[in-house]
Amino acid sequence: MHQRFLRLRATRRDKHGREWPLAAIAEDFGAPGASLGPLNAGTGLPRLGHAAGVQRFFGVYAGFLLADGKSAVERALALTPEGRDDLEHLSHLTGITPQAIRLTLDGSPPRLPLKEQVRERFEHLRRTRVREDGQPHSLAAIAKSFDASGQSLTRLAQGEGLPNLAAAAGIQRFFGVEGGFLLADDAEALGTALTCLARELECAERQQENPMLAVLRAHDVRSIVTRAGRLSPQGWKSLADHLDDLLAREGQLGRPAGGATGGHPPAADPAAPHPAAEGPTAQDPAAEGGTR
Repeated sequence: MHQRFLRLRATRRDKHGREWPLAAIAEDFGAPGASLGPLNAGTGLPRLGHAAGVQRFFGVYAGFLLADGKSAVERALALTPEGRDDLEHLSHLTGITPQAIRLTLDGSPPRLPLKEQVRERFEHLRRTRVREDGQPHSLAAIAKSFDASGQSLTRLAQGEGLPNLAAAAGIQRFFGVEGGFLLADDAEALGTALTCLARELECAERQQENPMLAVLRAHDVRSIVTRAGRLSPQGWKSLADHLDDLLAREGQLGRPAGGATGGHPPAADPAAPHPAAEGPTAQDPAAEGGTR
């Protein structure tokens, strides 16, 4: 988290090209600059509200500071989604009520105070991701997963406060949701869920397609064939020989004896004289004997 915060300051500078001072960042969410000192120095974690404020200040997604490396990379690579409009399923994925999802899709996302949003998302996780016996996970079991006491989550469950950043990250890991689940606003949470659905649908389609088509698509064979179409017949032969040679090097093709041309005997040059058609040479013993 310390490194990501430094990265934000280094890459998102003010209009003069200078790093934003801690005081200016913290002032944006009504806190003193000193409150960000431990985060900047790498000696501590900010409060959850301060982390949300830092992310809003720099205009990054809600899970930027909290997400693990895999989630961060997947989000960076994700394209604009076109997921299905299944309100109940999207509600399960995001922790947003179906009514709020509809408002978000219509361009009027509701806004909740951060404390209320985090409490609602936490209760949603406990209600929809239950134990094998159908009962909600206890606060003690959740907190134990990140070496804390169940009492540390009591105020969150009662809507009386926000968890610290380490506890928020632990909750999200425990329930297997992405790093920004508790912090993301409704529009962002919905967009993330739709992106995940789009990737799942694409993977399902890829698994059902013809294996040969999958290989062709994965290796951009269409582009290769398009360029190879301009080759002469001799060029095609050279390309085939080279492919055989590469396959043999990688153990994918048993190299037949016959030299470095992939087992294909070299074509005879029609311009070269046939040995039988030549007369005896000066070094031929029979020729020498005939002159005597």
